[in-house]
Amino acid sequence: MKNMLGNALVMMALTASCGVSAQNNVLTQEERAEGWELLFDGHDLSKWRNFKKDGLSEKWQAINGEMVLTGADGGDILTKKKYADFDLKLEWKISQAGNSGIFVLADELGDKIYSNAIEVQILDNERHSDNKLASHLSGSIYDIVASPASSHKPAGEWNHVRIYLNQRHLKVWQNGEKTAEITVGSDEWNDLVSRSKFSTWEGFAKAEGGYIGLQDHGNRVAFRNIKIKEM
Repeated sequence: MKNMLGNALVMMALTASCGVSAQNNVLTQEERAEGWELLFDGHDLSKWRNFKKDGLSEKWQAINGEMVLTGADGGDILTKKKYADFDLKLEWKISQAGNSGIFVLADELGDKIYSNAIEVQILDNERHSDNKLASHLSGSIYDIVASPASSHKPAGEWNHVRIYLNQRHLKVWQNGEKTAEITVGSDEWNDLVSRSKFSTWEGFAKAEGGYIGLQDHGNRVAFRNIKIKEM
């Protein structure tokens, strides 16, 4: 028992000295030094609001350190601040047969949050009906770039996503696997968009900056460790 306690104390000391925290929704010393910002601290939802509204639906709640859409009709939400070039990290967990998404470059010019925004998909890949196309599975740039199967986890497990956007160069990782790398507006991008559902959507992915958004697709979904660094 004494040796086990001693080993635990050593590990805690090493963790602290490296600036790494075992807690959720906190910044490490290294992240603070690099300029990272928390978009959710486990309790406070004040950095978010509903699409085209000033407030936030009560269906979006902070529960046990998680930012949770507790049921349908909570509405899509977005950050109160706009971001152009950024590095975004977060974790998500979807309910069985659930669907959601992470939006970047979102604006409020269209009828829906997804009218002009790029979406990184969140999905129960096994059970949700929108699982027929590879580019509709979790970690994909929705309907544009498909994620590899090695990046997928079952519903109910936490997934880590990183979205990096700098000078229109977009990179996405899910669970340590790079799922996409492409320059928005390039010939490659335009070709893929022309073959997607967005081919006739005027204004799609045209914004130079925009909000970060999270989707209400009618299913329970949870988020934590939402961190962003502006370039």
